[in-house]
Amino acid sequence: MVDRAAGAVSLPDDWPAHPDLSLSLNRMGSFDWDLDSGLLHLDQSALEVFDVAAEEYDGRPQSLSLRVPQSEATRLDGLVSQALKSGSSTYGAYFRIRCRDGSLRWTHTQGAVRRDAAGRPHRIIGIVRDATQELADSSARADLDAERRRQTSVVESTTAALAHARTVRDVIDVLKDSHGLERLGATSMVVGLLESGRIHLVAEGPEGSFVPGTRYTRVDEQYPMSEVIRTLAPRFIESKEDFAESYPRLWPHIKGLGITSAAYMPLIAQARPIGALGLLYSDKTGFTTEERNLLVALGSSIAQSLQRAVLFEQEHDLAEGLQQAMLPRRIPAVPGAQIAVRYRSARLGRDIGGDWYDIIPLPGGRVGAVIGDVQGHDTHASAVMGQLRIVLRAYAAEGHTPATVMARASVFLHELDTDRFATCTYAEVDLTTGVVQMVRAGHVGPLLISPDGDSHRVPVSGGLPLGLSAEFGRLEYPVSTFELDPGETLLLYTDGLVEQPGADLDEGLQQLTCLIHSGPRNLQLLADRLCEEVDERAGEDDVALLLLRRHGAYASQAGGRLQQHVAQNDPEALSSARHMIRAAVRAWGAGERSDEIELAADELITNALMHTDGGAIVTARVLSGPERRLRVEVDDLSSALPRRREAGESGVSGRGLMLVDQLADVWGVESRGSGKSVWCEFVVTERVVERPVT
Repeated sequence: MVDRAAGAVSLPDDWPAHPDLSLSLNRMGSFDWDLDSGLLHLDQSALEVFDVAAEEYDGRPQSLSLRVPQSEATRLDGLVSQALKSGSSTYGAYFRIRCRDGSLRWTHTQGAVRRDAAGRPHRIIGIVRDATQELADSSARADLDAERRRQTSVVESTTAALAHARTVRDVIDVLKDSHGLERLGATSMVVGLLESGRIHLVAEGPEGSFVPGTRYTRVDEQYPMSEVIRTLAPRFIESKEDFAESYPRLWPHIKGLGITSAAYMPLIAQARPIGALGLLYSDKTGFTTEERNLLVALGSSIAQSLQRAVLFEQEHDLAEGLQQAMLPRRIPAVPGAQIAVRYRSARLGRDIGGDWYDIIPLPGGRVGAVIGDVQGHDTHASAVMGQLRIVLRAYAAEGHTPATVMARASVFLHELDTDRFATCTYAEVDLTTGVVQMVRAGHVGPLLISPDGDSHRVPVSGGLPLGLSAEFGRLEYPVSTFELDPGETLLLYTDGLVEQPGADLDEGLQQLTCLIHSGPRNLQLLADRLCEEVDERAGEDDVALLLLRRHGAYASQAGGRLQQHVAQNDPEALSSARHMIRAAVRAWGAGERSDEIELAADELITNALMHTDGGAIVTARVLSGPERRLRVEVDDLSSALPRRREAGESGVSGRGLMLVDQLADVWGVESRGSGKSVWCEFVVTERVVERPVT
């Protein structure tokens, strides 16, 4: 304390200011700091705040240095100096003091700056107070606010993650993998869905907690899930004793798991219960109001997500059922070939798409193979797919060429009441000759797999997708012809097999060829392996695939038949027709007459293309009877009958029919309703029929 009469110090008349009793009662002290003399008066309450005895204080601020750490003193000096220089009338600060026992204690000071007429500061009057309890309460409030924010964040993050969950399994995985339960303090979770009046447990608690007989339970049984579904109210089990008393059938099975409390919420969506959620806790008893409200909000969010997931699965099952109904129920056995087909629905798509495959047995040892994809991923795509599959089978069974089959299917789709288009590949395979005639409507090209597992793309000319070619009047589908040797496999597939996010088609094809090379040689196992790869990728598109492997030498009992359309000014089609004839005579055992047949056929085709309009249809087939004959027919749209004429010694044309007459055993012309057919026949020896190689 400072004696007022000390020396010649000049102090204000009202110095020190009189302390208020209310301050001392609340552990608040006052101070009066005369800036001119430098003396700082502290009343008794202020001295107690600083934990300083009256005899230890001489009125100088420096004597408080033992109680105010240097770092705090420096910060306070700077704060006061700033207030004085800036013209502020008040300041305030929290700082720490060191008590006699060495502990630190928070203190708060607030001062009012008094200035003279010129604005010069000459006095500070203020208070100091113990702020320990204040900051403790503030810290507690901050901790509580932080806990509330944390729990709210758990609900928000869980809700955000649930927005991407499509299936019930996805919802369960989100709840388990998002660590939200851990942040809520829960040990584990159980979820039950209401199905036909029973509760189906779809997510179990901790390992070893499954209670036999509770996979399906009735709503009227004495279990917490049953109770919350009956009452539509949450049930908070606040202690082990509460659990044991309320659910004596359940508690003996889980009492060894260390569970001390639990919260069960009904899952309500659109005002009706769809299930229940249970959160199990260890080392926790009781639930605050905030926790209860938070868990109820979490239950509401989970209920909405589960309802969406259940509806998604129901719609997906319906669409998948429709898709399966539209696909062939069984694949017929085809003599001379082994066939494997597979279909996989998209794992991430909302609905089933329009992918399909089909196998069509045809006369003469031939088989039609179809793969296609209708635009879209919904039940409408599946319905369109089913209709397309039926008409393709019908057109192929009527005996039309592959190009005609595709063109008519395009017209059908264009006239259908839909805005969808479809991509498709149709292959007609003669298993006797190995000749494959293929047309492609905007679809991905096929792969040819050798017996040792090597594979490569087959170049197949393509046209517009079905529906679009009719829309734009471009119904010409070029036919590509190639041979399928014994032991080789033809792979037809939809783009979901090779399309991957972030990769182009070539990369997908390269991965597919590597997978085939390293995969099993057994056709069914290879098909399974390809589908496993699709399942692992969990792609967004459906996948259909068809594998057709030709056996060893095979002869049709009914004879063979090949047919191809050759358009005018189409060198590729003419080359394919010649290739078809060459493969046919070799496969059908024409023997030493092969060259004669090929030459005569080439003359008939060339003659039709040169002297008629509209192209020609070339047909090669084996006729059974007393003598085995190979017949070549060339149909065109001209009604004018050909006539044999002499070419002369220097003529470069006119020898076609003469050559045919010399080579063939018999030839002739038949008038047709819209044109004619020029044909020739060759007697060939019976070929030796070998057993199919399996």
